[in-house]
Amino acid sequence: MARLDGAAPEDGIAAYRTWLGGNPVSPQRFAAWFNLGVLLGAGGDRQGAMVAYRQALALKPDLHQAAVNLGLALEAEGRAEDALALWQGALQPDEARIPLLNHRGRLLESRKQYAEAERTLRASLLIDPQQPDVIQHWAHLRQKGCMWPLRGDGIPGLSEDAMALQGGPLGALALTDDPALQRRIGEAWIARKVPPAPERLAPARGYAHDRIRVGYLSSDFCRHAMGFLIVELLERHDRGRFEVFGYCSTEEDGSDLRRRIIAALDHHVPIGLLSEEEAARRIRADEIDILVDLNGLTRGARLGALRWKPAPVQATYLGYVGPVPIPELDWLICDEVVIPPGQAEHYAPRPLPLGGLYQANDSRAPSLPAITRAEEGLPADAFVLCCFNNFYKITPEVFGAWMAILRRAPQAVLWLTEDNATGIANLRAQAEAAGVAAGRIVFATRSDPSRYLARLGLADLFVDTFPYNAGTVASDALRKGLPIVTLAGRAFASRMAASLLTAVGLPDGIATTLDDYIEIAAAHATDPARHARARASLADGAWARSIGDTAGFAVRMEAAFERIRLAP
Repeated sequence: MARLDGAAPEDGIAAYRTWLGGNPVSPQRFAAWFNLGVLLGAGGDRQGAMVAYRQALALKPDLHQAAVNLGLALEAEGRAEDALALWQGALQPDEARIPLLNHRGRLLESRKQYAEAERTLRASLLIDPQQPDVIQHWAHLRQKGCMWPLRGDGIPGLSEDAMALQGGPLGALALTDDPALQRRIGEAWIARKVPPAPERLAPARGYAHDRIRVGYLSSDFCRHAMGFLIVELLERHDRGRFEVFGYCSTEEDGSDLRRRIIAALDHHVPIGLLSEEEAARRIRADEIDILVDLNGLTRGARLGALRWKPAPVQATYLGYVGPVPIPELDWLICDEVVIPPGQAEHYAPRPLPLGGLYQANDSRAPSLPAITRAEEGLPADAFVLCCFNNFYKITPEVFGAWMAILRRAPQAVLWLTEDNATGIANLRAQAEAAGVAAGRIVFATRSDPSRYLARLGLADLFVDTFPYNAGTVASDALRKGLPIVTLAGRAFASRMAASLLTAVGLPDGIATTLDDYIEIAAAHATDPARHARARASLADGAWARSIGDTAGFAVRMEAAFERIRLAP
């Protein structure tokens, strides 16, 4: 079958239809139907494309390319179960199984069917272990589903070091508290995903504006943890000295918070439909003095735009609490608790410690519903240990510590978020294996932000995860007067809660070993007087005077901006 390179799509479609009509018994009809499906799909005729792919598969059942494309079309139609069934049953030679397995694993993961997704991606890796993106998803699936040990039986052909380096930067924060290893993992990911740009756009010496032009770059200007933290800082910037731009690739969610964020910007610049180069050139055209990336190595990041160096000074802040080793970034905004001076050499870009707590917050008091323990399925007289972090942050070591605390405090229960069914089943099984009744773990259903905050007021003690601590959730817990026990390690992510506890004046909740962590938490659960003292220290506006002092935080952030404006 001849290719139709260079022809207009409609001409190609007509040509294939004509050929098919004139060649009813050709052995190449399967190829014509497949090519017709590709052209119809590219032209927006999804139904016609699906008919063509089915015809191709009827003629050649092992044409895995047609199975892949038909499954993607079914997925786009909202027929996920049909897509999964098709990919599961598709015939193909062994060397062609990989794309079918990978698409099936991806879709299963998106539906939170983690156990089946993990098995599917492992099958793909057993065929070809040299698939970094598949390794990243497989490893993170095991974290999210609490499938322990985290690397299972390993993957033949992959060393422990190779699996770690290809496990992805987000998973790395919950895998190790070694910032040097986190940096290596980030470097490996960037090398695969974000090539250097061909030129630097911003003038090295910067600009001479009367007001410093600060650009915030984010995909999370919405009802997202980042949005809740950053909104009041945007509102409080001194407009006599700063002009605030927001470069936004956020999907519209219609929320009050999004409207508030956009209103807080002097210039709201949507860049979601722009290429990385186009976004960078738009930032350069605005002559931004300091560009602050709010994503880091997280979903939605515009790292390619940063690599064009569209601003003379570029910093990363808050979105990813670890090294972001892109040469075009100049600063990592932090504080001296999350990145102690002795660890600074392991980070890229170089740390920029603020004069106090690194974390921005919104001081506005939210309106919360009145809820009871009974409504949340909690025993009225229990001592409630709470952790509302995502499951992928829960490690076997931390969960083992929680079980040790529950064994020492028979009246206590553990309250977790209902993250996913695979993780819930595995955690219950691990509890039983540790000699703790599975019924002593209560799972809170997903809820809106106001109910989530109200729930924190029902708990007695927040028990943190390690090596990836709570950040926003820890601040919320302290705001609700809930004491925290955290384990502080070496890396930024493993010191976030320690920074918050230091700021609010409750350092007794900071442990440096797992045994100390267990002892402190067990003391809270069994010594009412000690627990009451911690509660009292958080009363009478302690959070508002420290963590929630956004006016003071804005002054400190602006002082840092003025220091770095001409000193990249």
